[in-house]
Amino acid sequence: MKKLLFCAFLTFMLLACQSKEKVDLIVYNANIYTVDKDFSKGSCFAVKDGKFVAVGETEAITADFTSENQIDAEGKTIVPGLIDAHCHFYGLGLNQQVVDLVGTESFDEVLRRVVEFQKKQPSNFIQGRGWDQNDWKTKLFPTKERLDVFFPDTPVALERIDGHAYLVNQKALDLAGIDINTEVQGGEIVKQDGKLTGILVDNPMGMVDAVIPKPDRPTQIRALKDAEQLCFQYGLTTVNDAGLNRLTIELIDSLQQSGDLSIRVYAMVSNTKDNLDYYLDKGIVKTNKLNVRSVKVYGDGALGSRGAALKEPYSDKEGHFGAMVTSVNNIEALAERIAASDYQMNTHAIGDSANVVVLRAYENALQGKKDRRWKIEHAQVVSEHDFDYFENGIIPSIQPTHATSDMYWAGDRLGPERVKGAYAYKKLLEKAGMVALGTDFPVERVSPFLTFYAAVARQDLGKYPEGGFQMQDALSREETLKGMTIWAAYSNFEENEKGSIEEGKFADFIILNNDIMTIPVDDIPNLKAERVFVNGEEVK
Repeated sequence: MKKLLFCAFLTFMLLACQSKEKVDLIVYNANIYTVDKDFSKGSCFAVKDGKFVAVGETEAITADFTSENQIDAEGKTIVPGLIDAHCHFYGLGLNQQVVDLVGTESFDEVLRRVVEFQKKQPSNFIQGRGWDQNDWKTKLFPTKERLDVFFPDTPVALERIDGHAYLVNQKALDLAGIDINTEVQGGEIVKQDGKLTGILVDNPMGMVDAVIPKPDRPTQIRALKDAEQLCFQYGLTTVNDAGLNRLTIELIDSLQQSGDLSIRVYAMVSNTKDNLDYYLDKGIVKTNKLNVRSVKVYGDGALGSRGAALKEPYSDKEGHFGAMVTSVNNIEALAERIAASDYQMNTHAIGDSANVVVLRAYENALQGKKDRRWKIEHAQVVSEHDFDYFENGIIPSIQPTHATSDMYWAGDRLGPERVKGAYAYKKLLEKAGMVALGTDFPVERVSPFLTFYAAVARQDLGKYPEGGFQMQDALSREETLKGMTIWAAYSNFEENEKGSIEEGKFADFIILNNDIMTIPVDDIPNLKAERVFVNGEEVK
């Protein structure tokens, strides 16, 4: 009898094991925020062929599935792979190859870094990025005289942190063909006492870009892989690159196809004639890792360099309104052309004048068209009566750390009344029904946890200002996590394949060292992505 019972038990166990579906990975004993429609939680999921096949409680999942690869999450928090809805991924990589000027506290420090970099890595054309005169004691644009002394024969182009201004030396001006009589629409060649200062704002920068040596293919590949490593470090599994040319997009695709690049990229095509002629005619390009279906357009410049287009003059510069980088007529024509294609139009708009120009163009071009999900990138300063435009299916793609970086001087630029309509994230959410959140790196730092903190606390890392900046426009933690996952995925037409931990979606997820939804708000910036997975495979 004992033998019969033992044989029956073995038979039962064998049949039970055979009845379980074999999968590639099971993660259990976890604190999972699925970010599904109910914002439900779970403790376990199973992954097969790069996708979630079941999500729920540990007992139920392990009763139905088995795997040789199992992870005990030890109660740690798991969220969907984070999406940066607006960044410059390729630009971040290229920045690793030039002089890093981020965090400089004076122009003297800028000069020191440039000189040291040139000694270590000599170049025939010196490039750098990251300076911000608003961080210096003297909050004025620098001028080129000292660059000319250090580098009389080597061209130098140092990009402001927002990417909307250059400081260049005389050699670079000469190579670009810029002199005191040069005029360029959509920006400014800054002059002082009848002389060039070396500061170029927005469109004139293109004349210098035309003479900067283009990076070779090995440098481009190194840049992309460097950027990927930085993004994975912080749990980003998808990045929306806000402005890429065809050759770079095709390089990204080739690296993804060969397995040399694992991060997913939503590529916004830069608004050039060649790019538009090619992609609008070709149509949407979609793989599991790459999505090309949008055009990035620049409406105006940046507030920090006083290039944002405002309805009324800058409060700290009499008679100055900023400028449209793309004319009103061209914005309207582009909107009509893109609306006739399957592509999305994503337009950089900072100032209240630029925002209303773009919103009106969208409204006119999209008459009778549904579910186009066009975006305003930044939506930084919006007039009170213009918020209603966002009720018509227009998605605000916003970057919370801009508010906490700009708050020191935004009031000076805009004045006490106009600043109330700036960085108004809650109001944008209420009008649009969702917001897509990003960093705009390398303008800001890569960490999405700083994005989360800025959205919720509206403070910088020094806990300034006390009580938070214009807290009526703070987002809740749930809204913020949605903005970095499912809403960002929706804004990319990808909500059915990513953005939440649900059956059938890509197994992109991160294991955090703490619970992002419950820890004290001041601890959020210190969060770490301990383990990062794309397609169920660990990439960090």
